[in-house]
Amino acid sequence: MRRVEKLHMEKGYVEHPIDGSLNVLEEIDRMRKEKNAVILAHYYQESEIQDIADFVGDSLDLSRKAASTDADIIVFAGVHFMAETAKILSPAKRVLLPDLMAGCSLADSCPPEDFAAFREKYPGHTVVSYVNTTAEIKALTDIVCTSANAVPIINSLPENEKIIFAPDRNLGNYINSLTGRNMVIWDGACHVHEEFSLERILELKAAHPDAKIIAHPECEKPVRIVADHIGSTSSLLRFTQEDSGNTYIVATESGILHQMKLARPEKHFIAAPPKDSTCACNDCKYMKLITVNKIYNTLKFEQPEITMDKSLMKQAEGSIRRMLEISNKLGL
Repeated sequence: MRRVEKLHMEKGYVEHPIDGSLNVLEEIDRMRKEKNAVILAHYYQESEIQDIADFVGDSLDLSRKAASTDADIIVFAGVHFMAETAKILSPAKRVLLPDLMAGCSLADSCPPEDFAAFREKYPGHTVVSYVNTTAEIKALTDIVCTSANAVPIINSLPENEKIIFAPDRNLGNYINSLTGRNMVIWDGACHVHEEFSLERILELKAAHPDAKIIAHPECEKPVRIVADHIGSTSSLLRFTQEDSGNTYIVATESGILHQMKLARPEKHFIAAPPKDSTCACNDCKYMKLITVNKIYNTLKFEQPEITMDKSLMKQAEGSIRRMLEISNKLGL
């Protein structure tokens, strides 16, 4: 049983029916003001959720916002590890996740017991873990990173430093290729970024020869090789805003296209297709579990709430704070 499924069963969360006569968006706005709540949303959320959020960003931006907000309640429109990170950085605040089943295939690919044993095989190694991990993995980590700051963080370490990188093998191998490091890499992956079809991307490129292919570093190497730009979600968004091109094939979760269209409505954005030929885009099934109605219920009943063991939170906090310190020092 996946960890988030166990939490879901333990807490017995039941989605409450909503009165059809209510204006849900107006009620969400009213309740967050009355309760001093802030809604944080990741770029991979549905467009209507991004539009009602107080702040939309990538993992690094959301971590910073969670650490600095003066709200009493954080409603996290994202997945479980993001809400955990918010709770670790703001332990005195109530952190609510609209659906506890919103997990992460990448985080699930790195079980804490297995990773602890893996780490023991490489004594003297600094552990750098992607933010897409459980609190238990962060507690076994020296420095957390995101796709936005992973390369600068690795470059900030001495050249002879021995490093374990977890859990994404594609991101880890990409970092190795850019930095010349030889990090020991945990064999994990994201179900979204592993499913892009190189063949179908190239077919799109043939149909739109002027299009630029942009890809997240969690994508497999063949997709990265054909990409004109590789970067985090915030980097991809920034590239489409600043680049002189007009058409882009976007190889990451399709939710980011909403922000791209808002920023540059005159441009054309095409979601890169997965290997499943019945789909035209590639969505994270866990991100899409969050809905506007669930956010309404979460604000109304102030459930489900993220609760964590205090000692685990303390152990995990150091690696996240270290990431923020290095990022701030490097001006990231």
